[in-house]
Amino acid sequence: MWNDIEEPLAYLITFRTYGTWLPGDDRGSIDRFHNLVGGPRAVSSAARQRINAERLKSPPFKLNANARSAVESAIVEVCLYKQWPLSALSIRTNHAHAVVYGTEGSARILNSLKAYATRRLRERGLWGYEHSPWVDKGSRRSLWTEVHLATAVNYVFNGQGDELPEFD
Repeated sequence: MWNDIEEPLAYLITFRTYGTWLPGDDRGSIDRFHNLVGGPRAVSSAARQRINAERLKSPPFKLNANARSAVESAIVEVCLYKQWPLSALSIRTNHAHAVVYGTEGSARILNSLKAYATRRLRERGLWGYEHSPWVDKGSRRSLWTEVHLATAVNYVFNGQGDELPEFD
């Protein structure tokens, strides 16, 4: 069911850490030929994955407990500062999910979340490279109805697998 407002109720924002899901991966990947929502992913290819791994500027970045805490606090901070209601947040070892509402639009929200998180990681000495600890883009799904919003919040809180340790 569609609502009659001009902007979504919120966005499901997802972004991955650098180098942790490369083109050619067994899980499939998105490229310029395979980028429709719900469409097929590019097929896995060990050769393609190896070539992309060789092009990395640094090792793949996995978020340990300290890094997850830094990213979480940065996202909460930017949402408070910008007055964006944050409905759900989950920071995993190789990606982050946030359900957030802001009038600036999803691209600006995504970029702000990544920028604040990067700054916090650098401040805490957890990221020392010049390039970003995140992949270039990210997912920005518009949530138009209460059902969409509730489904996204449930996914972020309950669809991410087991709890991660506070210390690792």
